Amino acid sequence: MKQVDLTKGKPLKVLTALSVPLMGSSLLQFAYNLIDMLWVGGLGSNAVASVGSASFFVGLGYSINSMVVIGTGIKTAHSIGRKEENEVKGYINAGIIINTIMGIILGIILILAGRNLIGFLQINNAEVEKDAYLFLAISGPTIFFAFYNMLYARILGSFGNNKLAFNINVIGIIVNIILDPLFIYVFKLGVLGASLATMSANIVMFIVYMARTYGIIKYDFKVKIDVEKIKEISILGLPMAMQRVLFTVINIFLARIIAIFGAEAIAAQKIGLQIESITYMVVGGLHGAIAAYTGQNFGAKKIERIKDGYNTAIKIGIMYSLLTAVLFMFFSIPFIKLFVKDEQTIYIAQAYLQAVAYSQIFSTVETISNGLFTGIGKPKISSIISIVFTALRIPMALILIKPFGLSGVWISISLSSILKGSTAYLLYIIEFKRKNK
Repeated sequence: MKQVDLTKGKPLKVLTALSVPLMGSSLLQFAYNLIDMLWVGGLGSNAVASVGSASFFVGLGYSINSMVVIGTGIKTAHSIGRKEENEVKGYINAGIIINTIMGIILGIILILAGRNLIGFLQINNAEVEKDAYLFLAISGPTIFFAFYNMLYARILGSFGNNKLAFNINVIGIIVNIILDPLFIYVFKLGVLGASLATMSANIVMFIVYMARTYGIIKYDFKVKIDVEKIKEISILGLPMAMQRVLFTVINIFLARIIAIFGAEAIAAQKIGLQIESITYMVVGGLHGAIAAYTGQNFGAKKIERIKDGYNTAIKIGIMYSLLTAVLFMFFSIPFIKLFVKDEQTIYIAQAYLQAVAYSQIFSTVETISNGLFTGIGKPKISSIISIVFTALRIPMALILIKPFGLSGVWISISLSSILKGSTAYLLYIIEFKRKNK
């Protein structure tokens, strides 16, 4: 399998080569999400609300699993930078062990406790609750394969080989796009059909990863189980996982507040999040690129090169997020109407996008900074930022809904993102001033 040395070459050229496949994957994912939501949206606002409600808990599973994905990615990248082949194999083995255990446990929880999880949101709509549970139950086995796909993609990124992960992602998305209308409308399975299509695509991706990675990310039985490496990965990935879990849990509590305003409000947020992912198409690619780039250069002790790469990524990200902010502020309605025709849902989704438009640049700075902190093996920094300011969303939302109604929730989300981005950049400056001493 191809391995790319990220410690050489101009930062802009290296980051572009790294991020383009990731951006391409994000673009394809956006295209898939767009098509997926179009098919589900054709069933009405209740169907969109069902998928949106279930997605919170599926996302919680992914957040928990990020511990192994992040920890394995960091340690693998550092070992590659130091050119320690046996260490690379050891960390990949350790990651696979943790990943397998998590996939089994979390999958079972989604199946057995799904009704209680959906009931917590207090949606008070029998149709939405029933379909949300069906989606969640199928997501149980899906999540097992999805965990492996995310881990393998991250390991490939540590090797600087994002192109292969991109190609496999293309296959999964094409399978999903083909099966969605077939299961939803031809077989008349509705929301259940959407979840079955997602499961099928993840299984196909898993099989292709096994076949195309030439054994590099398979478990190596010649390497003994190293408990210390399992601990290292867990400890290193835990802060970022806690950050993501907290972020998801807070969104679940916000969803409970949003549910007070009806299924249309839940559907509107789900649609707004899908459209907002336009920003992540580029910024998410930069995050993955800067994490891998920083990881190898940190292993090689090239601090000035890390700073050059970070500043380059920030400039690209800010220019792009400024464009998306303008789009969300003034041109969001045509995008929203692609998903739903209900006027109330359209109005609410527009208010959401206009509120988050103000925080797009700050969210970009936070995301790229998270990639850098992950790359240097200090995900704890971004975790603290997220824990402190994301937690503020709940009290801010409860205060702001009194004068602004549902828009108060959207404002609280935007304000917290502004605070996180500003603090992340400040801590980057402090951290690298320290390294220059």
